[in-house]
Amino acid sequence: MPKTISESLQLVILQAVARFPDSASIDEIGVALDHTVPRRTLQRRIAMLVCENRLIPESEGRGRRYRLPRPEREAVTSTPVTGGIRYSPEAEAIRDRVALPISSRKPVGYDRAFLDRYRPNESFYLTAEIRAYLASLGAVPDVRLPPGTYVRQVLNRLLIDLSWNSSRLEGNTYSLLETERLLEFGENAEGRNVREAQMILNHKAAIELLVEAGSEIGFNRYTLCNLHALLSENLLSDPQACGRVRSKGVGITGTVFQPLYGPQVIDECFEQVLHTADAVEDVFEKAFFVMVHLPYLQPFEDVNKRVSRLAANIPLIRANVCPLSFVDVPEQDYTRGILGVYELTRVEFLRDVFVWAYERSCARYSAVRQSLGEPDPFRLRYRQELADMVSTVVRGRLDKKAAGSLIQRLAFEKANGSDRSRLVEVAETELMALHEGNIARYRLRLSEYQVWHATWH
Repeated sequence: MPKTISESLQLVILQAVARFPDSASIDEIGVALDHTVPRRTLQRRIAMLVCENRLIPESEGRGRRYRLPRPEREAVTSTPVTGGIRYSPEAEAIRDRVALPISSRKPVGYDRAFLDRYRPNESFYLTAEIRAYLASLGAVPDVRLPPGTYVRQVLNRLLIDLSWNSSRLEGNTYSLLETERLLEFGENAEGRNVREAQMILNHKAAIELLVEAGSEIGFNRYTLCNLHALLSENLLSDPQACGRVRSKGVGITGTVFQPLYGPQVIDECFEQVLHTADAVEDVFEKAFFVMVHLPYLQPFEDVNKRVSRLAANIPLIRANVCPLSFVDVPEQDYTRGILGVYELTRVEFLRDVFVWAYERSCARYSAVRQSLGEPDPFRLRYRQELADMVSTVVRGRLDKKAAGSLIQRLAFEKANGSDRSRLVEVAETELMALHEGNIARYRLRLSEYQVWHATWH
């Protein structure tokens, strides 16, 4: 397995070099890549390719350039890519087996030994090389920032991306633009099932829970059950099942896998999954572990995969690294990865989907953060106070004069010395910049904003 991620990244580098008719410098190669790769990582991979005679260096020093030998160029430019994801031989074998007709696949049940065999920080689904690679993509420069800082910087974009992509993987037919209008303006798309709008709105509420409680959430019953309750609101035939571990059997269409049955053993395994996930130290291994074992266990009557996709973001949010939004992940590929876990207890196909999905997420949110610049430490320190000020003004329907008086008073209560005047300035700036597209950060409803907006202006 260690060869998989090396081959994946090295092939991407070769494809980047192939875009240049003659040769390319390391800077040109870096720009041509679809996602950001740390320069040292890029240098190491290029050196490996040179040693393997898959890249030919030209000149020396700063002017050094690289070109492909003719056989390598022909191989790289003719290599097909399925859905943009490069699969290892192990993953391809899984794909072939789960693609067989259901009548040709052997029925299987839940294998508890699959969970029992996993030993936190001793067993790994992701190799050390994969974990290091993902860490190099998702890390932020300042590790001293509080948990959730990264995700708050890209929250407006993440709410739309993750709500849409996770819903899309469940067969939701809303387009990205329709999702954006639903979340920002409350407009349902014409001709769409009302359940689809509910699914997307539920995602938004669940994501906001993860972001707002970034330092408190974890792999415990409270977090996972509340996550399920938000994601399943108004979607289950039995409302009492929202946020509760199931006590009856369930079936899954399109697979020969039969989930575990028996309330007591389901509850035991659910606790075991949570304790195991909590004990895993590496954030990417932890995220992938829950993507594997929550759907496999099916602890809830429905909505299990949605819970797993959002729960995979818990360690990423807490570690203050790039979140995972499943942008561009093909529905068929994700389904095949899940079927590989269900029917074969094999993770390689889903692993390759996970790695590629994280590459895509990092590329997207790196661009968003660069456009935003580095976070203002003052705003970060007074984040909650600013949110309280803005929401109080809006919900109180205060005009500019009344808002100014309130902000002065609250700043005196919440800050000391020179911070008070700065807090007033920032709070007033936040109010002036408030619009329908950013009210989610203050936990405001669109109706509250619209009534206040009329008074304000």
